[in-house]
Amino acid sequence: MLDQPIVMLDFETTGLSPAMGDRITEVAALRIVGGEVVERYVSLVNCGVRIPSFITGLTGITQAMVDSAPPADEVVPRLLDFIGADALSAHNASFDEKFLRAEAERLALAPRHASLVCSLKLSRRVFPALGSYKLGQLSGALGIRFRSAAHRAEADAEVAAQVLIHIGSHLRAAYGIRQIDPDLFVAVNKLAAAKVPQFLQKRGQPV
Repeated sequence: MLDQPIVMLDFETTGLSPAMGDRITEVAALRIVGGEVVERYVSLVNCGVRIPSFITGLTGITQAMVDSAPPADEVVPRLLDFIGADALSAHNASFDEKFLRAEAERLALAPRHASLVCSLKLSRRVFPALGSYKLGQLSGALGIRFRSAAHRAEADAEVAAQVLIHIGSHLRAAYGIRQIDPDLFVAVNKLAAAKVPQFLQKRGQPV
């Protein structure tokens, strides 16, 4: 349902801010082509840092798991190569992108993704009547189920990818928009919520 490739990204981290020394512990990047995930890169990451106990409680990721994982200087270049110049998406995208840029900068590298789509903002604008846009509640409202435990990178990225695909299907069915692509999502992300229906109606065809 997406006419151009887009990579859904999710990190698990030791905290909320790379500026405060927080690092990534796990990554999942899923390439969506058409209406399905066609390729994925998933790995735990050893950044040489201590895993706080509350993070282990939330994610199930232990110190032993990251200590035996590939180091960041292997994982991050592979991740950047996997994303390439495709559009990038994440649920609360500013969070994941700031970690991506921080980890890349540590290695004197730079991301090359063409654009950034926030599936959380997109969901708020396309489905404004929902009660919550946290991934667990949002996916439940849309009838999308977790196949494994939440708060692991691959499970969260998989559900976020399905949310994005669902949004694409909805825009095509509800508004008759023939070309569903990252540029459309970026444009909707930037709009005030009140302006979204009129914008989508103009982009679409009679259904």
